[in-house]
Amino acid sequence: MTRLVALVCVVLVAFASNSILNRMAVGGGEIDAIAFANIRAVAGAVMLAGLVLGRGRRLPLLVPARIVGAGSLTLYLIGFSIAYIQIDAGLGALILFGGVQITMFAGSLMGGERPPPGRWIGAAMALAGLAWLSWPTGAAALPPVAVVAMLLAALGWGIYSLAGRTATDPMAETGANFIWSVPLLAAITVMLPVQIDGTDMTTWGIILAIVAGAITSGLGYALWYTVLPQLGGTVSALLQLLVPIIATIAGVLLLGEVVTWRMIGAGAVTLGGIAYGLGVFQRRIGSSGS
Repeated sequence: MTRLVALVCVVLVAFASNSILNRMAVGGGEIDAIAFANIRAVAGAVMLAGLVLGRGRRLPLLVPARIVGAGSLTLYLIGFSIAYIQIDAGLGALILFGGVQITMFAGSLMGGERPPPGRWIGAAMALAGLAWLSWPTGAAALPPVAVVAMLLAALGWGIYSLAGRTATDPMAETGANFIWSVPLLAAITVMLPVQIDGTDMTTWGIILAIVAGAITSGLGYALWYTVLPQLGGTVSALLQLLVPIIATIAGVLLLGEVVTWRMIGAGAVTLGGIAYGLGVFQRRIGSSGS
C-alpha cells in the first residue's frame, strides 16, 4: 500500500506539472496551442517507444484498444492546449478534473462498479467546491471557448483513464497510444489554422512542449496506467481532484497567479470531499482485510 500511495503521489504531481508547463508555454505566448500539442505527442511517442523497444518488447499498435486509447488521448491533448490560451493553470485543472470525475463516475457505474454512499457524498462535496470556484460572476466569467475546450479534454482524459484499468503492459500501451495520436493530431492541424492563436514558436516553448510530452505526460501516463488496475474508477476520479490544488499552489509560486478567498474556500471544500470519500474507501479495505 505504501508503494501504491507513493506512485499515486508522483502521478498527481506529473499531472499538475502538465498544467503548469502548458500554461507557461501556451498562455505565456511561447508557442501556439496546436503546435504545443503536436510536439508533446511526438516527444511522448519517441520517449516511450525508445524505452519499450530498447527493452526488447513490442508496441501493441494494431489492436482494437488503440482506437479508444489514442482517440481519447488526442481529444485530451488538443482540448487541453487550446484551453490554456486563456485559463490559469489552477483554474484549468479544476475544470478538467471536475469533468474527469463526472466522466469516470459515469463510466464506472456503466461498468458495474457500485461505490458506497460515502464516496458519493465525498464526490458531491468535491464537485460543489469546483463549481463554486468556476461559477462565472461578473468580470470573473470564464471564456466560453476555453471552458468548452477543457471540458472536451476532461471527456477525453476520463475515457483514457477508464480504458487504462485493463492495461497489462502500461508503458507499451501508453507508447502505442502516443504513436497513434501523432497522425491524428497532424490531421487536426491540417483542418485547423496552423497558428490558432497567432503565436510564433520560441525555443523555450519547444523545450516546454518536449518536457511535457516526454516526462510529465509520457512517463507520467505510463505510471498512471500502472496504478489504475489497483484502483477503482471512482477512487481514481476522487484522487485526481487533488491535481487542481497542486496546480493552483504551483501556479501561484511559479507563474504569479493570484489567490483569492474564493479559491481558498473552494479548495477547502474540494479537499474535504476527497478526504471523506477516500476515508470511506480506506475503511472498507480495513474491514475486508480483518
